[in-house]
This record gives sequence, C-alpha cells and structure tokens, in this order.
Amino acid sequence: MYRLFENLIDPFIEYKEIDIPPDRIFPFLREYCRPFYTVFSVIIFLSFLIAGTELGLIYFIGWIVDVMHGNPTAVWSEHGRILIFFALLVVFIRPLIFCGHTALINNTMMPNLGTLIRWRAHRHVLRQSVGWFENDFAGRIANRVMQTPPAANEMMFHLFDALSYATAYAIGAGILLWAANPALAVPLIIWIIGYVLLLRWVVIHVGPASEASSDARSQLNGRIVDGYTNIQSVKLFADETDELEYARQAISNTRETVKREMRIYTNMDLALVVLNGFLIVSVIGWAIFLWNNGYATAGIVAAASTLVLRLNALTGWIMWAVTSFFREMGVVSEGMRTIAQPLDLVDAKEATELNVFNAKIRFSNLSHHYGKKSGGLNKLNLIIKPGEKVGLVGRSGAGKSTLLKLLLRFYDIENGEIYIDGQNISHTTQASLRRRIGMVQQDNSLLHRTIRDNIRYGQKSATHKEIIAAAKQAQAHKFILNLEDSQGRSGYDAEVGERGIKLSGGQRQRIALARVILKDPPILLLDEATSALDSEVEAAIQDTLYKMMSGKTVIAIAHRLSTIAHMDRILVMDKGHVVEDGDHKSLLSRGGLYAGFWSRQSGGFIDVE
Repeated sequence: MYRLFENLIDPFIEYKEIDIPPDRIFPFLREYCRPFYTVFSVIIFLSFLIAGTELGLIYFIGWIVDVMHGNPTAVWSEHGRILIFFALLVVFIRPLIFCGHTALINNTMMPNLGTLIRWRAHRHVLRQSVGWFENDFAGRIANRVMQTPPAANEMMFHLFDALSYATAYAIGAGILLWAANPALAVPLIIWIIGYVLLLRWVVIHVGPASEASSDARSQLNGRIVDGYTNIQSVKLFADETDELEYARQAISNTRETVKREMRIYTNMDLALVVLNGFLIVSVIGWAIFLWNNGYATAGIVAAASTLVLRLNALTGWIMWAVTSFFREMGVVSEGMRTIAQPLDLVDAKEATELNVFNAKIRFSNLSHHYGKKSGGLNKLNLIIKPGEKVGLVGRSGAGKSTLLKLLLRFYDIENGEIYIDGQNISHTTQASLRRRIGMVQQDNSLLHRTIRDNIRYGQKSATHKEIIAAAKQAQAHKFILNLEDSQGRSGYDAEVGERGIKLSGGQRQRIALARVILKDPPILLLDEATSALDSEVEAAIQDTLYKMMSGKTVIAIAHRLSTIAHMDRILVMDKGHVVEDGDHKSLLSRGGLYAGFWSRQSGGFIDVE
C-alpha cells in the first residue's frame, strides 16, 4: 500500500526548464508544486471531511445527552439504528478517511515534494555561469539548495495537515453553534476575530524574523565551510584564533536573530492563553445561561462545552502550525535569493549545435571588462589557423585568462564576436561548444569520487581499458595502482577527497591530463598545464602533451617560456591587446617585451610585474 502512495508522483518527471523563475514566493511554489495539484485537492477535501466527522461526533455527544433522559429500552428501540450507524462510522469509515489523508501527506507529498524542489533547484543552479558562482560562497549556495526544499515541504505539510483542517473546523463550529442557538455563535465570532488579529500580528513579525534567522544560518554555514575548504591555509598560517573569531561573529549573529524570533513566540503564547480563557468562559457560561432560562437543552450545553474545549486544545497546535508555516516561508524566501535567480548566461533562442571541421578560431573586435571601465580585453582582433599551436604570454592582468574564459563562454561577451569555423559561438549551445574544447588548468580540482570517475568525466562512455590507456599516456597509471583510500579501496577505485586533496598537485595534474586525453577534443586550451609537475615528470609528460596537440588547434598560457618556445606562434599580450606576434626566434630578435621576459626569467618564469 505504501508503494501505491509513494509512486503517485514522480519527482524526476521531465519538465520545461525556465531561465527566469518567479521571484515571489507563492508563484515560485505554484510553479514547483504543479505536479501535485490533484493530490493537494484530494487532501483538502479529506481535511474538510475529517473536520466534519469530528464536529459530527461532538453533535452526536450532545444528542446522546438529550435522548438518554427517557427509558433505556425505549431509547434503544427508537434510536438504536442511529447509534449503530455512528459506531460503524467511528470504527470503519473514520479510520479510512484518516488513513487516506495521512498517506497522501506522509507518503505522497512529504518524500516527493522536497525531492522535486531539490532536484529542480539543483538543476537550475547548475545551469548558472561560472561568474555567478564566483560571487558567492559555495557553502551558502549548497545550504540554500538543501534547506529550501524541506522548508517548502513543511509549509505544505502545515497548510494541508493543520490550516485546511482548522479552517474547516472553525466554519463547522460556527455552523454547529448557530444551529443550536444563534446566540452561542456570538462569543465564537468575537474569539475568531481576536484569533485572526493575533495571527496577523504573528505573521507580520515572524516572516522577517525567520528570514533574518535563515540568512544568518546561511552566512554561518558559508563561513564554516569556507574555513574547512581552506583548512590547509588555516593550518599553514597558524590562524585558528582569527578563524574562530570569524566564525564566532556569525554564530553570535545567528543567536541574536533566534532570540528576536523566540520573543515573538512567547508573546504569542501569552496572548493565546488569554484568548482561549475568554472562549471557554464565554461559550460555556453563555450556554449554561441559555439552559437555565429554557433556551437550550443539556445536550447543547454538553456539545458547546466539548466544542470549545476541543478548540482550546487545537488553538495551540494551529498557532504553532501557522507560525511554522510562516517561519518556513521565511526560509524559502531566503533560499529563493539563490535558487530563483535568473540565469545570467543562456543559450540564444535559436542556438544551434557547434560543428567543428577545421577548428579555426577568429576573435573579432573583442572587448570585455567584467562590467568595469578597464582590465580584460580591448578591441582584440585575432585569427588562429586550423591546427595552429599558439602560446599566450603576458603580465598578470594582460587578458590571457579572459580570452580563454570568453572562448569557453564562461561569460557573455560585452562587445565583439568569437567564431569557430565561421560559427558565432554566441549563437551555438554552450554544451556543444564545451564538448569540443578541452582545458587543462594550473589548478585542477578533482571531484570527490574515484580515480576512474574523475578520468571518465572526459568521456562518460569510455571503457575501463580506454581509461587505463589515457592514464598511461598521462604518466599516471603507475601511481594510481599504488593509491589506497581510508575505506580500503585501491587503484582506480580509490576516492581522491574533496577537490582531490588526497593527491599531490602533480598527481592531480596528471589525472586532469588523462581526462582531457580521453575527451580528445579538436580544440585544446592549456593554462599553465605543467606548472604543478616537477622537472622529471614534466620532461616525461612533454611527449604526451605533444601527442595531445597533434591535429588540434591549441592555445597555451605559460609563464615558464620554455614550455611554449616550440609553439607555431607566440602572442604577447599587454593591457588587453596583442602587442607582439611571432615565433620564438623572431620575437627574441625584435628585442621587445618577449625578449625582455626571456632575459629576466628566473628558472624559466616570466617576471609578471
């Protein structure tokens, strides 16, 4: 039976992705909850049915009090069928209604709604650009993706478990008292008005307080994760004291926001006790007064008393549900700052697949300053021929890395165009562009997965034989066989730790090379690809790099000029422009910037200042 309810909704069902999610909370939730509309409708109907059943039992208690004044035999003969009907209702029908309502909430909604929101939120965040991720803590982003779905789950739980039931119960209670004696409904109406005003006050104050608490928790999480991620730097500089103080400030701020939030709940509880006291005294007292003056039966007094005592018990639960609803709404609202942000870099509406025939690259009047007035690239024009090997040289900030990032379309170009085989990359899909470009960086972080998974990331369909062949080409196979992680997994099954922390820089670099070898793209970008390797390993791997470059268009950034001296062309960049262009010998003969770099290097590195 559980599987029946659990499988009513598939949280991973295909859906149309949107680039600009709703930025208000209820349209946001409405979009995510669309697959649950039918389930929600049935839950609301069952909530009203449950409330009606509860009120029917209270009415039945009052009716029993009135009919039991006569002869027991006569009572049974006249009302026995009604008594049996109510008994069957309570024993059989009522549990079925409760069972359906509970199963839809606990087994259909709770496991699937949060999963659906988390899945779609993660997909949306993963589609954001590299620049977007650079503007926030990874820990805070992850925290919001993780905390928003359970908060939305709780909102829906309280809405359908408590609030819909409470609404039905309040309406039914008013009808029941009005039917018994219209005067009995007056205290209830006054109480409802007071209760709604209290709810309004709580909602106004709880929402912002909860959002502030959630934001403080996210900030705290981001700071702590930042410290853990950079634990080597913390230990290296013996900076635990400052790191603790940095975290302490966030922990203290979180405490202050929680204190302000809890004061609201204390005030709410005090006001609720006063309101409920008024409800009990006014309704029961008024019912006794009416009975004393012959306007109500003893059964009405009994039913009214049972009803208000039941309401008194419910009000705390309902208020808790309401405050929890709006508290979780604050968490969702805070999480929306991340998971509902529009994509800042999207494919064009008519984007096509990039087809690479010769891998000719052309940069036309290219300018990019990251939204600033200076830095980056400035009206750069450049053609890289098919299969040409080009080295990029220049001081830090000259625009070398910017050029590669724009070619990979990690950022949208501010002005100008980039063409690959005559195709404007802004009019092609990002996925097809990056499938045809391989990149090895100076700092290659690995996924916290097995060696096999990290190498296969370059080609998901690769066989184990192909993975080993790529590792051998990258001079990585031997050290991989000697690896063993803390769980006893060895070789290609060993996990590498977060960002590959369990491996040396040279080992990470060789895994990254193996990954690109397996990918075998027509365009290759190298950003200090051998900087993390010692001289012996670098010498051994040079042949691998040369083989990788064969038949490909290559752009390589290097500060160690010896690594690019053999390139077909060397471009010297300065202040966003290409200021020198030629091979190694011709550039040396000119006596320009390149010649100056070459003469001033120490150990083969450019004087980047």
